[in-house]
Amino acid sequence: MIRAYKFLLRPTVRQAQALAEMLRDHCSLYNAALQERRDAYQHVSKSTVQYGMQSAQLKDVRAFDPERQGRWSFSSQQATLRRLDRAMQAFFRRVKSGETPGYPRFRGVNWFDTVDFPRDGDGCRWDSTPHDPVTRVRFQGVGHVKVHRHRPVPGRVKTISLKREGRKWFVVLSAELDQPKPLPATGSVVGIDLGIANFLADSGGVFVPNPHHGRRAAAKLQAAQQALSRFPRCKAGDRTGNHRRAVEKVAQLHGKVRRQRLDHAHRTALDLVRAHDVIAHEDLKIRNMSRAPAPKPDPARAGAFLPNGAAAKAGLNKSINDAGWGVFLMILHAKAESAGREVIAVDPRNTSRTCPECGHTAKENRPTQEKFHCIACGHIAHADTVAATNVLRAGLVRRYADPA
Repeated sequence: MIRAYKFLLRPTVRQAQALAEMLRDHCSLYNAALQERRDAYQHVSKSTVQYGMQSAQLKDVRAFDPERQGRWSFSSQQATLRRLDRAMQAFFRRVKSGETPGYPRFRGVNWFDTVDFPRDGDGCRWDSTPHDPVTRVRFQGVGHVKVHRHRPVPGRVKTISLKREGRKWFVVLSAELDQPKPLPATGSVVGIDLGIANFLADSGGVFVPNPHHGRRAAAKLQAAQQALSRFPRCKAGDRTGNHRRAVEKVAQLHGKVRRQRLDHAHRTALDLVRAHDVIAHEDLKIRNMSRAPAPKPDPARAGAFLPNGAAAKAGLNKSINDAGWGVFLMILHAKAESAGREVIAVDPRNTSRTCPECGHTAKENRPTQEKFHCIACGHIAHADTVAATNVLRAGLVRRYADPA
């Protein structure tokens, strides 16, 4: 089992400068490799330049520019080229499937914030002893950097990543762990329904309120973004101190909202995993649910469009993104795997329109957002509880179905 751990770095002033130079040089390598692929795509052939060819050129690149490319880890530079290769493969995959392609773009210095080291000990080494209160990580070309290790890292460290978030530096480890001892069985099963009015409702009638972290911080974010918009567009080297502080203010507010969402998701998922052996949830396609509606051309007027509800859908999309369903489900699956619990995803269609008493399905069974009133048998309940009950039943049917 692979688990990731993220720790805050505490570099000195010179080490922070060297870490920034590492990101800058890897960004330059990424952009140069992308430019080579662009030229080949436009003038020679769409698949002339591959990862293997660019990786073979690294030795000459490092010898030609030893000050900027030669002092960093060879493996980390290969990882940067693999990162570009994955972006190109995703581009071609989207082209073949008919989706919006989105050709890979050049990265600015502030957009390139991660350097990967594929193996511990190759350009980067995690130095941690059980009884040493000070933990360090050694980066080639930088030295030993102190780490605020707030929790132990069991297992064997496999990969290491350097990440910059604003003015802070982090190290992200992926460690291979043995299968942990599962939690004691509770004999309880539950179905959950994710929503906006309530973040979560389960089949037992319990509701978890939606904290609306983004909505609560909207006023401060709006003020900070308005202050940032007063500065004219300028090059990175021409930005003033006030402009940089305005950018950092916006980033700090977004970072706080993100951490609040993560904390709420961890707490909610942990409560579910501790209390239930089997957890069923809807298999939501969040990207499709938060997609903007397609424009509707007016057949009577050329160049005009009919109302398509884009304004209302934009508000709904904002609420969906603020809830953070995708992050919560990812955390729930990870915690359930570590605890030996079972998580089942089921088809979400008609879960809130089907009566759990008589099985009648109709749109009219849900007259309002919260109320469920079956027009066949008269059953009345909260719509989210009904949906969670149907999700649980569908999950149990899928669990006990004959594989044949």
